Amino acid sequence: MDEARRLDLSHYRFERAKENVRASKELLASGYINISASRSYYAVFYALLAVTELDGFEAAKHSGIISYFNRNYVKKNIFAPDTYKLIDKAFKSRRYADYEGLYITTTEEAQEQISIAEKVIGMIEPYLQSRWAEMEAKQ
Repeated sequence: MDEARRLDLSHYRFERAKENVRASKELLASGYINISASRSYYAVFYALLAVTELDGFEAAKHSGIISYFNRNYVKKNIFAPDTYKLIDKAFKSRRYADYEGLYITTTEEAQEQISIAEKVIGMIEPYLQSRWAEMEAKQ
């Protein structure tokens, strides 16, 4: 895939991340707690995709994207070490909310998921802005 397409997809994925945070807040306010927690995770996941897209990296599973991000961005100190803990917490919470038969997410857990999503997006956005500017300057 060419660089211009990767850049466009990265922008698109990041907009989806922000859209999912907004949806998560609306879902929580409407009482859809489990779905809110799930959307918060997807906000995090789309933010990660926005980053990995710039490298041309793809994976069949969410865990592959998370692992790649951790190995290439967190362990190399591009993002703070606690970033992985936030991502892992969001991933586990979504798994419970979506796949555990009788698991009920609490309002507090859903609020924490929204907070995690906002933190991860906030950490990733400056990095993306910088990378996008570099790539756009080359075009």
